[in-house]
Amino acid sequence: RHGGVSVGNYGEMNINRYCGDDEAHIAENRQLLADTLAISPDHILMPHQTHSDEIRQIAEDFLQLPVQIQQMVLEGVDAVMTDMSGICIGVSTADCIPILLYDAEHHAACAVHSGWRGTVKRILEKALVSMQMTYHTNLQQLQAVIGPGISLAHFEVGDEVYNEFASAHFPMNDLVRQYPNSKLDAAQPLKWHIDLPSANQYLMESLGVPVANIQKSGICTYSQSADYFSARRLGIDSGRIFTGILLQ
Repeated sequence: RHGGVSVGNYGEMNINRYCGDDEAHIAENRQLLADTLAISPDHILMPHQTHSDEIRQIAEDFLQLPVQIQQMVLEGVDAVMTDMSGICIGVSTADCIPILLYDAEHHAACAVHSGWRGTVKRILEKALVSMQMTYHTNLQQLQAVIGPGISLAHFEVGDEVYNEFASAHFPMNDLVRQYPNSKLDAAQPLKWHIDLPSANQYLMESLGVPVANIQKSGICTYSQSADYFSARRLGIDSGRIFTGILLQ
């Protein structure tokens, strides 16, 4: 959250235009990030996410499109991939799980936004298959990073979310625990908690990505909300983390 100019629950380093922050602050933050990366601000690409399983490829002709058309192309998209140098692709999160994928052999990368809905829809699995089809990625050589997101200890969910994961055939015994209800409800003393980072690691391992190639940040956005935006802790009118990858 540090190093930008946004204030309050958007403070300080928010570049997301879809969460209610001041546009002038967003523009200045984007410029600060662009300067750090030594690229133009319009080479920082982030979709307008809607918890979908839509994936977009960023190719050379994308940058030739008018800004309004670029925004339309990235509307309702939750993962972006590219093999272009000098383009920082990324996703925006504030408790959901960001995943970065890097294929060094074919000079390709992908950024994935995987909240619980995206995880149930297996967007990460679809992104991996898309990289195989588009760039001929060998998943046994792929490098992956699971970024900051809400942890098992703090991701309390209702029965409906538990049932969605169970219906999607996730290994529930490995990913789910019960903890005392945070609302101290005597009628429902226990609530389900789901391990979203591990659920996404499971999807990668299932397709053959070696566990040694998967890095997990281990950062819980909820418990570390002073440093990382957390919608559950700060409310939805707050900033978002940008997790990006830039090919040289």
